[in-house]
Amino acid sequence: MDLSFKKKLSSQRKENSRFFNILNRVNHKVLDESIHSIHEEVFRNTNCLKCANCCKTTGPLFTDKDINRISKKLRIKPSDFTTRYLKIDDDKDYVLKSVPCTFLSDDNSCSIYEFRPKACREFPHTNRKRQYQLLKITKKNLEICPAVFNIFERLKTDFNK
Repeated sequence: MDLSFKKKLSSQRKENSRFFNILNRVNHKVLDESIHSIHEEVFRNTNCLKCANCCKTTGPLFTDKDINRISKKLRIKPSDFTTRYLKIDDDKDYVLKSVPCTFLSDDNSCSIYEFRPKACREFPHTNRKRQYQLLKITKKNLEICPAVFNIFERLKTDFNK
């Protein structure tokens, strides 16, 4: 993880917690519109391949559809894919046995990108509807993803005018 990103995170943890409490009280439609417009702008200027922190530090959930799709791509049986790469977590979900992600290449690209799990396709979830329902996960993703951090820095500016 980028050292400057770590420093920013550390120095702003309390402020970010307070801000998320404020966001819990924002009109849901306003919150969605604000986050979505900033999401688009931030991701136009973000190269995820420079970071790949999400792939290096966390593992996605794998649905049965994900397992079947990826297994087909890899030309192995779904049961073999599951045995080789996944485990069941405390919530009874399929997750990677270990991180960084097995499919992360040295250049930070994903070897199964076209077939990646839904959780990876949707990460960091800041473009999804009903952001008020995702604030807990977004707060966690703020610690992982510099783009999410940047989105919320912009949101702070917009909401503190």
